[in-house]
Amino acid sequence: MSLRRVSRIYGEGVGRVAALDEVTVDIHRGGFTAIMGPSGSGKSTLMNVAAGLDDATSGEVTLAGAPMTHLDDDARTTLRRNEIGFVFQAFNLVPTLSARENILLPFELAGRRVDAEQQQWIDHLVHTLGLRERIEHRPSELSGGQQQRVAIARALASRPAVIFADEPTGNLDSRSSREVLTLLRTAAREYGQTIAMVSHDPVAASYADRILVIADGRLVGDHGSLTPQEISDLLIGFEVGAA
Repeated sequence: MSLRRVSRIYGEGVGRVAALDEVTVDIHRGGFTAIMGPSGSGKSTLMNVAAGLDDATSGEVTLAGAPMTHLDDDARTTLRRNEIGFVFQAFNLVPTLSARENILLPFELAGRRVDAEQQQWIDHLVHTLGLRERIEHRPSELSGGQQQRVAIARALASRPAVIFADEPTGNLDSRSSREVLTLLRTAAREYGQTIAMVSHDPVAASYADRILVIADGRLVGDHGSLTPQEISDLLIGFEVGAA
């Protein structure tokens, strides 16, 4: 996935705000990338534009070889459905469906049959994520950590080109957070899944192997793996500089 001189502008004249300001970056295949920055820095806008949930004002966004910025709404919806997985802070599971049915929902929505190879992969995910004994339970019968694991299984099930995770541990306790972050890291390292995670949490970001820092709509930092303290110091530096 790549962004080339991507801007997202809101308003005009004195009310003009550049939520993204000519951002150029590649999200590497099989990498776990954390996107960080002060509040209002543009990190969520970056994710939304990269995922085709919001339009870039200018620049080029390419995902799975497709020029996202030149697709019409129907083609963009199809691309998102086939090539993008989402993991949200609020889990976004369908409450009337079992864990199994939630995991299979993307296939149902796309009108795709689950073949033997895909079923084997889904069974592997269910086992790896510790969901086998809870697979017929509905979300209300699962803990927060279990619900997030179902959401991760759903995102991984179709092996999309990239998974966008928006504050995926924001509603979890520390133990469940560690479990979920370890699973995301394993998905990247062992299964080659590309993951882009928006987070404000230095501990969560320390699980990633790459950290992008956004400030005032610009990409101001591109780092390898860092400790929580190093990330915290990095962010404090940008916040002090903005004050």
